[in-house]
Amino acid sequence: MVGLLDGQWVTEGGLETDLIFNHGVELPEFAAFPLLDDPDGIALLKRYYADFATIAHASGAGLLLETPTWRANPDWGRALGYDKAALDRVNRAGVALIRDVLAAADIPDGRVSGCVGPRGDGYIASGADADEAAEHHEPQIRSLADAGADLVHAMTMTEPAEAVGVVRAARSAGVAVSVSFTVETNGLLPDGSTIADALQAVDAAAPADFYGLNCAHPTHVLAALDDGPWREKLTFFRPNASTLSHADLDVMEELDAGDLSLLVSSTRELLARLPAIAVLGGCCGTDRRHVAALWQSATSRP
Repeated sequence: MVGLLDGQWVTEGGLETDLIFNHGVELPEFAAFPLLDDPDGIALLKRYYADFATIAHASGAGLLLETPTWRANPDWGRALGYDKAALDRVNRAGVALIRDVLAAADIPDGRVSGCVGPRGDGYIASGADADEAAEHHEPQIRSLADAGADLVHAMTMTEPAEAVGVVRAARSAGVAVSVSFTVETNGLLPDGSTIADALQAVDAAAPADFYGLNCAHPTHVLAALDDGPWREKLTFFRPNASTLSHADLDVMEELDAGDLSLLVSSTRELLARLPAIAVLGGCCGTDRRHVAALWQSATSRP
């Protein structure tokens, strides 16, 4: 979609891991959206997002912030006691919160991205039917769209069919959509697909406006790169801080904040080979320090 994401965009780091490990916040089911029902939680989220506005100002880039709604879909909402009406409320509240942050930060160019997560676990490909996925994700996406999100972003997709469903739901709601896949240490999606095959499958069934990768270390993505034209389709990149596998990270009781110098150098190498990346931030294990370092490196490239 021409114009929506022209230029370069700072986005945030790993919201959930930052809150849990760096701020001591309990997030049942790894869900941040219940914080939107608590005044102290709202204040904490605003402080969290404001740090990335500072990075955007320093980098001379736009600011794209994701709503704290990665888990705010029907299945995960039900597990946390949220019915359809409550989920509609918190998804709309997430958009309003990001609008408030952008206004307070006086960002000349800001975007609200409505964050959508997988129906199941973000690290396990359990198989999905595109039509069922569209039906499942449609209420959340419609809430985000009706609240005024500039786009919706499905993050940590583990296989193509669910991504197709998300795109179909976004088209029904009349909102732009981005899909980001995650990969394992070998550069393959959890279902065994290559990145190229996943992008081709979505493009063939229901093309997204943008694509990206998240929740994987740059070295894992580098293992998957070839010279295919698919590389030019990637707009978003949000890496993990750690080089550990998803399985290892899932059972850790302490944060692995990774090797910052390796994260920066490998991201720099990756960006040289992915020329269309326009939105850069972090995922699990990253915080404002990681994102600031990535942007310092990105803005110093020849």
